[in-house]
Amino acid sequence: MQHDDSRSGVWFVLMAAMLWGTTGTTQAFAPAGFDPMVIGTLRLAIGGVSMMLIVLMTTGLSQMKGWPLKATLSAALFTALYQAFFFAGVAKTGVAVGTIVGIGSAPVAGGLLGYFFRGERPGRNWFVATALALIGCVVLTLSSGGDVVIDLMGVALAIGAGVAYAAYTLVIKGLLEKHDANAVIAVVFCIGALMLAPLLIGREMAWLAAPRSIAVILHLGLVTAALAYWLFARGLQRVPVATAVTLTLAEPLTAGLLGLLVLGEQLNPVSFVGIALIFSGLAVLSLGGRATPEVPAEFGG
Repeated sequence: MQHDDSRSGVWFVLMAAMLWGTTGTTQAFAPAGFDPMVIGTLRLAIGGVSMMLIVLMTTGLSQMKGWPLKATLSAALFTALYQAFFFAGVAKTGVAVGTIVGIGSAPVAGGLLGYFFRGERPGRNWFVATALALIGCVVLTLSSGGDVVIDLMGVALAIGAGVAYAAYTLVIKGLLEKHDANAVIAVVFCIGALMLAPLLIGREMAWLAAPRSIAVILHLGLVTAALAYWLFARGLQRVPVATAVTLTLAEPLTAGLLGLLVLGEQLNPVSFVGIALIFSGLAVLSLGGRATPEVPAEFGG
């Protein structure tokens, strides 16, 4: 039964990552002049409010009691930091390097945090899968061509985004052991959006009035935030932190395929090598059984 739970958890996380992979394609339909930081903040806000409405309609206020303050605020802070660091890192060092460093550092951070705080020991499958998928991410991203700019501050911000995402995963895994997944996402997202709100002061907002902007924001908030993180939370209840974070490398795989199929981007043979490597890594982790035995430990209080 545990093996079946683990396998279903893998597929929940993969489905979440595939939805996250639609983010870039969706933003490509946004009108000129859109602000990524505004999009990131509204994405959290819409996702959090929609999940909060679901919680209130299904279980009422009973799920809003007994929240550990430190862990809840930590999870909200980490999800807010991920949005801020990732967008700032990409702005400074470019999409290619920012994406590689931000997404690529998360599985490594997830493995370390899961080991030190939860006693989860990554097995051979995890190491093989993570190595294949990370190499695939590098190959896929750099194969797109264009100028590659290495900005040390941008790289540091992207690493910060990866670590923040892994830390968010670690903390909400503890919250999910005591609280309903819908409530966890609702509370964490709403508080995270409030933390990011001050960054919107003085930013250009006129582009939000366009119908395409509204459609983009709704898709990002309802599908890539609320639904995707609901799936991720369901999966995270069944698999260790390291496994969950590595599986999210299906995101750049999905983004690459959507770029080819929807946006008409031309992928060269090297791009397909990158896609094949990521797919191979995910297959090793998905089909190889439970890669990481879990020994729960408290985190965040």
